[in-house]
Amino acid sequence: MNLPIQSLLIASSIFTASVHAHAHGGHGSDWPMWGNTESRNMVGPAKNLPLEIEAGERSREDDSIDESTTKNVLWIAKLGSQTYGNTTVAGGKVYVGTNNESPRDPKQLGDRGVLMAFDEKTGEFEWQLLIPKLGAGKVSDWEYVGLCSSPAVEGDYLWIVTNRGQAMCLDVDGLADGNDGPYQDEAKYMSADGNPVELTDQHADIIWIYDMIEDLGVFPHNVSSCSPLVVGDILYVSTSNGVDWSHNNIPSPFSPALVAIDKNTGRLLGEEVSQVSERVLHASWSSAAYGEIKGKPLLIWGGGDGLCYAFEPKPVVGPEGFEILKEVWRYDCNPPEYREKDGRPIKYATYGGPSEVISTVVVHEDRAYALIGQDPEHGDGVGMLSAIDASLEGDITGKGAVWTYKDIGRTVSTPSIYNGMIFAAEYDGDIHCLDIDTGKVNWVYATNSRIWGSSLVADDKVFLANEDGQLVILAATKEKKHLATIEFETPIYSSPIVANDVLYVATQTHLYAIKETGE
Repeated sequence: MNLPIQSLLIASSIFTASVHAHAHGGHGSDWPMWGNTESRNMVGPAKNLPLEIEAGERSREDDSIDESTTKNVLWIAKLGSQTYGNTTVAGGKVYVGTNNESPRDPKQLGDRGVLMAFDEKTGEFEWQLLIPKLGAGKVSDWEYVGLCSSPAVEGDYLWIVTNRGQAMCLDVDGLADGNDGPYQDEAKYMSADGNPVELTDQHADIIWIYDMIEDLGVFPHNVSSCSPLVVGDILYVSTSNGVDWSHNNIPSPFSPALVAIDKNTGRLLGEEVSQVSERVLHASWSSAAYGEIKGKPLLIWGGGDGLCYAFEPKPVVGPEGFEILKEVWRYDCNPPEYREKDGRPIKYATYGGPSEVISTVVVHEDRAYALIGQDPEHGDGVGMLSAIDASLEGDITGKGAVWTYKDIGRTVSTPSIYNGMIFAAEYDGDIHCLDIDTGKVNWVYATNSRIWGSSLVADDKVFLANEDGQLVILAATKEKKHLATIEFETPIYSSPIVANDVLYVATQTHLYAIKETGE
C-alpha cells in the first residue's frame, strides 16, 4: 500500500554522507545489513575467533542442544525447521529469518515466514514478526522456506522484504515501546486464520508496508528474497519478479525488477526501466550494492536477465513522466558462448547455457565483481566471475571486463575481497581464491558438499558453510591452508557473519553465537 506523505527532498549529498559514515566506522563492528556495508563485501573486523568449536549434541526428542557438550559457544537460539535468512546484528540485537516450525507464540501455529529478534549478549528471544503465506504454493511463496530476506538496520528501524512480496519497515524494539508509526493493524496482519493475534511485547511493531505485488503487479517466483539496501533516505529493493510455474511464461514482463522507496514513509520514488523483466530467465533475486566510482555515486545490481547494471542512485523524471532509476551502464555477465551456439539461443537451465545473477554484486575500488548462477534446483552448469570497470558508461559488455574467470561453476554465493584476493564459492562445493588485480588463481579448495551461502573473511580467516552442516575455516592467504572443519548437526544454507568479535552461524534449526570462551 502507499501511505499519504509530505514531499521528500533528496539531495545528492545524502549518498556521500551515508557511505562515508558506514565505510569509515559509522557501523562500529556491528553487521547491520547483508554484506555488512553498502559495498556488500563479505568482510568484517574481528579478532580471536576460535578454531576449536564444538556445536554440541542435539536431542532427538525436542531438537534442543545440550550446551554442556559445546565448546566456545556463547549461546544457542532455537529457530524453525528451515532457515535461509542471513543474520544481521545491530544495536544490541540479532535478527534472522526462519519459518514457524518452532512457534514462539503457541497460539499461532502453521506455516509462516518469521523474523526473530534476540538479545545480542544472551541470545534471549525478544520479539518476532509472523508473516502469513501468500497461498500460491511453490510458485510464489514456497512452503516452509520461511523468511529469506536479511534485514537492514539503521538506528531505531529495520527494513525487510517479506515472503509476501512486501517491503516493510519495523521498529527495532517491537511492541515493547508501544505501537508506533501509521500502521496499526499488526494483530490482523500476523493472523493466518482471520482471528486477530493477541499482541504482546514479543510481537513486531510494523511502521509501514509497501506491497509490490499489489502496487507494481510483480509476480515473485518461488519466494521474495531481496535484502534491502539503505542509502540516505532511500531504500532499494529488488522485486523477485520472474516466470510462472511453467518456467516458460513471464506473467508481469513490464513490472520493474528494482525499485527505490522512501525509507521513512514507504512511498515509491522510482523504478528501473531497463526491461529486465522482459528478459528475465528465472527471477530477479539479487540485492543491490552501492559505491562511489571515481567520486560518482552508483547503484550496482545484478539482474535476473544475467546482466549487471549501474544506475544513478537519485531517481529522476523519465521520458514517460514518472520517476525512474536512470541507467548508467550494463554488462552481460554471460559470455556469448553461453547465450548462443551455431546462431541459435541456448535453452535456459541447460548445463552450458546462460545464467542470471543471484549472488550480490560486490563493489570495490572502482570495480564491480559479479558472478552468475541459477536456482540450486537446476544443478551444476557453467559460470563466470567478472571484474568490471565500473567507471564506464553505456553497454560495456566485453570492453568493461578488466578480467574474467570461467573455471568456476554456477553460484548463488557473494564473494569476499581481502588483502588483494577475492574468495568466491561455487554451488558444486569449491571455493576459489584469485588475485584481485589479474584474476590469476591462487588456489581452489574442495569442501565436497553443496554451497548455498557465501564466504566470510574475518580475523585473517575464510569461513564457509555447506549443505553437509560443515563450517570450513581456511587461512585468508595466497597459499592454501586448511585450518579447521566444524561439524554441525543440520545443513547450513545461510552465510556466517561476524559482529563485535562474535561469529554467528545459522544452521537450518539453530543460531549459534561463537566466541573464544575456553569452555
